[in-house]
Amino acid sequence: MSNQLSLTTPRRRIGSIDAFRGLVMLLMMAEVLHLAKVARAFPDSGLWQWLGYHQSHVQWLGCSLHDLIQPGFSFLVGVALPFSIASRIARGQSRSKMFGHTAWRALLLVLLGVFLRSIDRGQTHWTFEDTLTQIGLGYPFLFLLGLRSFRTHLIALGVILGGYWLAWALYPLPGEGFDYAAVGAKADWPHHAGGFAAHWNKHLNLGAAFDRWFLNIFPRPEPFVRHVGGYLTLNLIPTLGTMILGLLAGSWLKAELSPKARLKRLLLAAAVCFVLAGLLHQLGICPIVKRIWTPSWVLFSGGWCFLFMAALYAVIDWRGLKKWAFPLTVIGMNSIAAYLIAHLVHDFTLGSLRTHLGAEFFAFAGYNLMPLFEGLAVLAVYWLILFWMYRRKLFLRI
Repeated sequence: MSNQLSLTTPRRRIGSIDAFRGLVMLLMMAEVLHLAKVARAFPDSGLWQWLGYHQSHVQWLGCSLHDLIQPGFSFLVGVALPFSIASRIARGQSRSKMFGHTAWRALLLVLLGVFLRSIDRGQTHWTFEDTLTQIGLGYPFLFLLGLRSFRTHLIALGVILGGYWLAWALYPLPGEGFDYAAVGAKADWPHHAGGFAAHWNKHLNLGAAFDRWFLNIFPRPEPFVRHVGGYLTLNLIPTLGTMILGLLAGSWLKAELSPKARLKRLLLAAAVCFVLAGLLHQLGICPIVKRIWTPSWVLFSGGWCFLFMAALYAVIDWRGLKKWAFPLTVIGMNSIAAYLIAHLVHDFTLGSLRTHLGAEFFAFAGYNLMPLFEGLAVLAVYWLILFWMYRRKLFLRI
């Protein structure tokens, strides 16, 4: 089947896409459970340590479940694009009109991300590492690729990841007498790599150097030196790679294939991504680091995204076991609303619960578990808001 034919095929709803998106947003909203804080109160509990680890970002190398939230959200943008394009073509929209809407949507996502990062600050906080901002910056390019062939998708992915890797590999390493403090780095930070992998060390890389120039163009109360977590504006480039992986998955889900054939392609893609990422990391060619979105991270996290997508597709769309996923679907069909709720109404919700139930109401199992039970109550309120919107078909779109 040609790409053009696949683009014009009438749209059908793939329930696993909504469920996957709901799972990603649930993991993000579940930060209110404070599992890492609870884990610190139970240092001898293997279960709590495991839960705390997977609700925290790793310091540098490696991956936790929490680290897969942003790539999952980005991946799903690519998954949804073939269905969106087909829907707009079916409504008679021209490519120029579609691109105009894409550009407008991208601008809104960028500005919304900046707005959310500016909450509780004295002025606009011009920074571009927020998930929505990163997606918005790459979305117009993803749309243009979405109109092209599968072969073009693979070529674009290779050029983006290969070119980005080369640019970082050519950036000079700190020399003798380098002033680490001037760039907000520590020479003895235990997570710094040696050898060739040092090109991807925190605050000492190409992306950090770019931000020390680029972010200081914008008005700010004091000069930008570094993001404390190591996150970068240039992450938008490999994030586009993650969205392209999602575009590949979305093309397979939309194509006229048997469920078994779709599942095979998703699983094969996952295996290829894992093997390539593992080789790049183990050979010291490119470490797996989420915070700076290394090319190997694109592949590694993409492998997990393909695997989650395959599992949910097999259960929900192939086997027809849908009812269990309804709570996730409620969230996934209103992902932008869920994102905003998690960022904007936490303090109000928690404050209201404490006001009307009492400040120590959730301490019934002890103060060490109080953050968990408070978080469960807040999370339930989030879901009920989204359920109310779902019942009334109120879906926030950009």
